[in-house]
Amino acid sequence: MPVPKAELHLHIEGTLEPELAFALAARNGVTLPHADTAALREAYRFSDLQSFLDLYYRLMAVLRTAEDFTELADAYLERAAAQGVRHAEVFFDPQAHTARGVPLGTVVEGLSASLDRAEERYGVSTRLIMCFLRDEPVESAMATLEAAKPYLDRITGIGLDSAEADHPPAAFRAVYEEAARLGLRRVAHAGEEGPAAYVREALDVLGVERIDHGLRCVEDPELVERLARERVPLTLCPLSNVRLRVVDALADHPLPLMMDAGLLVTVNSDDPAYFGGYAGDNFDGVQQALGLTEDQLRGLARNSFRAAFLEDDEPRRARYLAEVEAYAFGTE
Repeated sequence: MPVPKAELHLHIEGTLEPELAFALAARNGVTLPHADTAALREAYRFSDLQSFLDLYYRLMAVLRTAEDFTELADAYLERAAAQGVRHAEVFFDPQAHTARGVPLGTVVEGLSASLDRAEERYGVSTRLIMCFLRDEPVESAMATLEAAKPYLDRITGIGLDSAEADHPPAAFRAVYEEAARLGLRRVAHAGEEGPAAYVREALDVLGVERIDHGLRCVEDPELVERLARERVPLTLCPLSNVRLRVVDALADHPLPLMMDAGLLVTVNSDDPAYFGGYAGDNFDGVQQALGLTEDQLRGLARNSFRAAFLEDDEPRRARYLAEVEAYAFGTE
């Protein structure tokens, strides 16, 4: 069994494997613009974030019913559990579904049907985080937050994702202020394609508690010092960074530099069906490409649980951390 870990940066729509995409397309009468699963996998060659997003949103057309979302989440949880994930904080993009005529309730009910039984079936505890599309109007995000109020007993927090370039976090100040008033946890994508300044904005304007990606913080030494001092978690996604050309190769990833700087970094999969690997694959990838030691891998696993939104269940966090400390490498 791989080292126990929490996955904190995972878009459930990004776990749509080609085989499931074709199965759901057949069930829902959707025609995909690809001949077969092999042709679809071949399309998973991206030049940047936008080229990925174009395919990502197009494939969502197969997700229509609550059953579809349940099946999607079940498939992810089964794979994640096999790779050592003990706790998953799952992102979803409601605007991408409501824009297609799929009600928000259908999405939440479908995902909840899977997540509510995840611990019993897969040994994985879960949280659900609703993300807003930063390349859509702020008014749409606020309307989505309002529409989500009947479901806040299932939703732990909010996030901000989609195309980062030229879409600064500060535009969403009012949305994040309302989310804070509602008692929701707050995260945001920043410093992936966007500059290190977006990380500062996410912290200072949106009041986020975790930064998703954030690897471009290394361009700003003062920001690195602040992130280390304030123990702000960063949810890195190494295989994603390579596939989207944020870094040229895994061996070039700044993860070791960030660890040496005392940053609270975690390793996650982002959109694993598109980027070539789930959480355990990302751990294996950085171990091999960057020569990480067992102590460093244990530290990354430890960080993942420390950064998780488990303040409502500290005994669970303590159990997970004890599993990390007791883990014997070489037993995979």
